[in-house]
Amino acid sequence: MSGPLYVPVLPARPHAHKAYRQLIPSVQRAVVPLWNLPSRAGLPPDVLAADVRQDVLDVSRVHRHHPAWVDAPCADEDQLASLARVLSALAEVSPLRPVTGPERPRQHQAATLESARCTGSGLAIRVMMPADWDDAVGHGVRDLLARVDPAVEADLLLDLGAVRADRTDTAKEALRALDVLMPLTPWRTAAVLGGGFPDVTAELVAYGTAEEPRADWHVWRELRRSARGYLDHLVYGDYGADSARGITRGPSSGDGGPPWGVLRYTTGESFVLVKVPTRGEDRAAAVRAGAREIVALPEFRGVTASAAETWLRDCARGQGPKGTGTAATWLQTGNVQHLTYAVRSLTPRTGP
Repeated sequence: MSGPLYVPVLPARPHAHKAYRQLIPSVQRAVVPLWNLPSRAGLPPDVLAADVRQDVLDVSRVHRHHPAWVDAPCADEDQLASLARVLSALAEVSPLRPVTGPERPRQHQAATLESARCTGSGLAIRVMMPADWDDAVGHGVRDLLARVDPAVEADLLLDLGAVRADRTDTAKEALRALDVLMPLTPWRTAAVLGGGFPDVTAELVAYGTAEEPRADWHVWRELRRSARGYLDHLVYGDYGADSARGITRGPSSGDGGPPWGVLRYTTGESFVLVKVPTRGEDRAAAVRAGAREIVALPEFRGVTASAAETWLRDCARGQGPKGTGTAATWLQTGNVQHLTYAVRSLTPRTGP
């Protein structure tokens, strides 16, 4: 397959930029991220324009010669004219692939289509499907495709949103959607995205450590077991080591957040979350104890697996506060190990 092996949805924030840079070259080459810009509803149009432009420039610096998609926020009505101008102007400074969708305002769609025409790098149609498939959405995608310049290559990003373990029909509904969407055009890339990582709440980690099933990965395996002829053209995607709500959350309010965070680790079947404090006299010792808990997992992949495993080993063995990181460091490390593991799980094995 000439396209990506894996499409993670990543927030356009510093910790995700750093995680992408930490991936080894072979993993980077297999990954084409969808960078999700934060929601900025309510901002004045000129502030929105400046913030979106800066976000896209930051992503451009991260990627250099590698492709990626960038999904700018669908602004409220009084911001749309400003956002349309920014998207069109960015075509001159960035080869990144813009994203739109059938449910977005026509002005947003038009700006995205024009940006794709100017850059020549193509665009993605992101189809949000948080619940059951609706055939009306298929009509919207068909109408949008009719307005795409014939010279522009189009990608399909079927986004299942937060994939819950108790929703047993997710794969069936995804197949209903794909049966409609895949024949509409010769998609350059067709990816199925789903947020498997849980929302991190105080209740979830009330006992210090939680282990949650990788529901999105289970859905992907169910899709692969179906008999559809287009399966070989589908690409797996997820929300990295963050939840669907965490990806789309707006900028921090600056109130400092809760007095705890989590260390994250991905195994073949589960997400492991270890609660650690962000402040207090015993913070460093507690973080190191949490790292030791992850390093002791039977599924821990060893320090050569990625920079994340090396960091966890060093944190577990160290002394004092230096090298224990912050909440942003823990999320960055969680993404490095998850993205690396996802690529290696998807890479076809050769030999005995």
